[in-house]
Amino acid sequence: MTGDIVPALATSWLVSDDGKTYTFQLRQEVSFHQTQTFTPTRFFNADDVLFSINRWRLVDHPYHDISGGRYTYTDSLNLRGLISQVKRINGYRIEITLHNPESSFLANLATDFAVILSAEYADKLISRNQKELIDYKPVGTGPYQLASFRQDRYIRYTKHPEYWREVELTDKLIFDITPSSSLRLAKLLTGECDAIALPAHSELEVIRQQENLVLDEKPGLNIGFWAFNTSKPPFNNPQVRRALGMAIDKNALIEAIYFNSAIPAKNIVPPTSWAFLADVRPLSYNPIAAIKLLREEGIPEDFSMTVWAMPVQRAYNPNAMKMAELIQAYLQVVGIQVNIISYEWSIFRERLTEGLHDSVLIGWSADNGDPDNFYRPLLSCAAIESGTNRAMWCSDEYDLLINKALQYTEISERTYFYGKANELLAEQLPLIPIAHASRYQAHRKELDGLVINPYGGVRFGGVKKH
Repeated sequence: MTGDIVPALATSWLVSDDGKTYTFQLRQEVSFHQTQTFTPTRFFNADDVLFSINRWRLVDHPYHDISGGRYTYTDSLNLRGLISQVKRINGYRIEITLHNPESSFLANLATDFAVILSAEYADKLISRNQKELIDYKPVGTGPYQLASFRQDRYIRYTKHPEYWREVELTDKLIFDITPSSSLRLAKLLTGECDAIALPAHSELEVIRQQENLVLDEKPGLNIGFWAFNTSKPPFNNPQVRRALGMAIDKNALIEAIYFNSAIPAKNIVPPTSWAFLADVRPLSYNPIAAIKLLREEGIPEDFSMTVWAMPVQRAYNPNAMKMAELIQAYLQVVGIQVNIISYEWSIFRERLTEGLHDSVLIGWSADNGDPDNFYRPLLSCAAIESGTNRAMWCSDEYDLLINKALQYTEISERTYFYGKANELLAEQLPLIPIAHASRYQAHRKELDGLVINPYGGVRFGGVKKH
């Protein structure tokens, strides 16, 4: 995958000279899924695009509040505020007008979050008073359609026989939800499953030694970090945040947690991004200077704080609990007591959004190749409300810089503003960048065509088992 934007449900598009109007030509003769309770009477068309976009864009849309009415991804990017109008030109052409030009707009429309659902199906559900099924039993155009699921156990799909792409599809596809990494590996070794995502770093060598397994690796478009809740004192003080950053040995953390499968982070974007700023100097491990700075800022030796640790494994942080324990030991050296907090994942995220944490070990995986996908969701003011800005940090100067970057299409011009944003982050330190981790995926040799998706997730369209 190159990160280039290529045709799919839109076969072509035109952008106006002022960068505010996008006209999309839609693909024709694309079939929707047929289910036991719904048989489509038409192909995909402009009505489905309008329905799917307006659902999250318009608060008075009949489906906006279904399933809670939270649209974290689009809200973190303020797409609702960006789009002025979505207009149907004809059955296979739509026009989207923006309030102002934004160079990352196409990339954001090309992510997995920009789903297109059947408007005809939505109308049927309204007539049946079953609107909630739009999310629990969705109807789309993808290569596989939902057959059944059991929460926290499995999701079962069957192939979409009328899928518009000419790719290999297996008859059935099952996602077996197995939280334990060692149990996932055991299922792979015995042939109970054909592929696993996120193998533990301690398991990589075991996988490499198996003749019937393949281990794929690719540099990750991700960032693992330690974020401070800047809405709470004393973490609203940049000097306190600097002292805490100097109290930890980031290189030792990477060695202990990532097993040589990650590189130290200087910026929130990885070195593979054109917006990476190599000149930024990360904090050096200096506990003596950290103690001095903490006392100068009035932090007593008996000060205590919380470090929240993700309860789940992610490529950007494969073991947040162990990392929290190491940070706990480092901070004890500088006179700070750490209480480690963790909850079940859904509760963990909910309480983070409420701002109950002092600090948190978490991270981010890019949804597309545009650097805006790091800068806005992680640290913009709008992303506080959407719940992706875990530092709760709002800077008008930062927002101005990253928004200015989006007004230009030339990389050199955008790089200038991202460079300034990186300099501001290095000064203010709402979070401490820790690592950019490689992505790993393991599968049995019987699978052909399975490649690592750099933007997260696992794609089985075009994968064949022999």
